[in-house]
Order: sequence, then C-alpha cells, then structure tokens
Amino acid sequence: MNQYDITGKNALVTGANRGIGKAITEALIANGAAKVYAAVRTPSTAEPLVAAHGAKVVPLEFDLGKEDLIKVAAEQARDTHIVINNAGVLLTATALSDNAIKDLTFEIDMNVFGLIRTAQAFAPILKANGGGAFVQLNSVVSMKCFPNFTTYCASKAAAYAVTQALRTDLAEQGTAVFSVHPGPIATDMGHDAGLTSIAEPPSLVADAILDAFKTGTFHVFPDTMAKQIGAAYQSFAENIVEADLMEG
Repeated sequence: MNQYDITGKNALVTGANRGIGKAITEALIANGAAKVYAAVRTPSTAEPLVAAHGAKVVPLEFDLGKEDLIKVAAEQARDTHIVINNAGVLLTATALSDNAIKDLTFEIDMNVFGLIRTAQAFAPILKANGGGAFVQLNSVVSMKCFPNFTTYCASKAAAYAVTQALRTDLAEQGTAVFSVHPGPIATDMGHDAGLTSIAEPPSLVADAILDAFKTGTFHVFPDTMAKQIGAAYQSFAENIVEADLMEG
C-alpha cells in the first residue's frame, strides 16, 4: 500500500480541460493541491479553469502523440509531484472492421505509446521531487472487451499491462502508481460512444482517485459497472497482478 498526501503538492493532469480531467483538476484543488498543470492540446481551452481557480491552474501544451512536446512540457513542469494521465482516444472499430488496423494503430500510439512517453518524461521529475504519484486512466475495457470497441479495448488492455510494470519499476524510486478503471462516464467521449443512457458523473472518478491516494489501493474502480467488475476481479488482482510471482 502506497498512501499519498496531496496537500501542498503540484499535479499535472492530461486532458484537464473537460470531462474526467476537469473533475480531477477541480477535486485536486478543492482537496489541498497547491497547483495543477492543465496539460492539453490547446492551452486556451483551459482558460475557464484559470478563471475559476486563478494561479492554481497553469495551462500547458501537451499531446500524447508528440514526444518532443511532452519533453518540453516536462521541462516546464519540473516541480510536479503528481502525474495523472487522463487523456486518451476512442475509436469505434470491431476486429472485422475495414479500418480496424488503422484505428488500433492510432489508439496504440496515443493510449499506450503516449503513456510510455509521459512516464519516461516525468519519472525522473517525480523521483527528484521525492517520489510522488503516477495515475493512469485505464477503463474497465482493459479487463473486459466489448466487441463494438475492440480496438479501443485492446489499446487499454495494453496500457493496463504497462501500468502494472510501472507499479514495480517506479516503486524503486518511491513513486506510488495507481490504475484507474472507470466504466461508462458522462463525458464527450462517452457520449460519442453512445453510452449516455448508462453514464455516471465524472466526479466519481475524481473522488475515487482521491480515496486511492489515502488508502494506497493500486486498482481503482469508481462507478457502478466498475465496482461490479472490480468485485469479481479482486481475488485475481490481489493474488496475481499485485503479487510478486517471481519471488522464490
């Protein structure tokens, strides 16, 4: 268990300008974070957050698909203690869609390679600042494939695998890692995916992350569907995913 106190800490949230990212940003500030870098493709879209919270929100240009831009952002946010990688992309392709490979290639680049790019850029910064925390938004589809979203599910399953590895790799430098697995959430992405009728508020995700900071829980299941899957997954998570099977 790796509890983490966010009081007085500086955070960076990717995709902070709307949906889950906005809810996370607001929750961090409301619960004692000193500053949040709103890491977004177009910094002007974070201006409403600046208007609401003043100097506690710092817009920062960021794109998961652009390694050079991520490195520049890391240089500009060297006082970061917490990284929450919320940004990602979702395309609706089945395994038999003509565009399946094209869509999966794009989703892997953003959702998996983007995670790796972000971790590589910020791990040294978190280490220099005392360890900190790294949070990855992975979704329930990293554990359960829904055929209409096959390529997205595959990319999130890969991101979940990378997050598991980061949990071990970053433990050596004192960085707590958290894997967050929301179900349908009321965001633009959820709406575009046709999930509006069963979606729940983004605030559930933000609250669950804050709770995980207090408890040190690696797997985070925020909403109704997520909790259902999490309950069934718990034994496997504890005895396989979170266990060191290489010992002895």
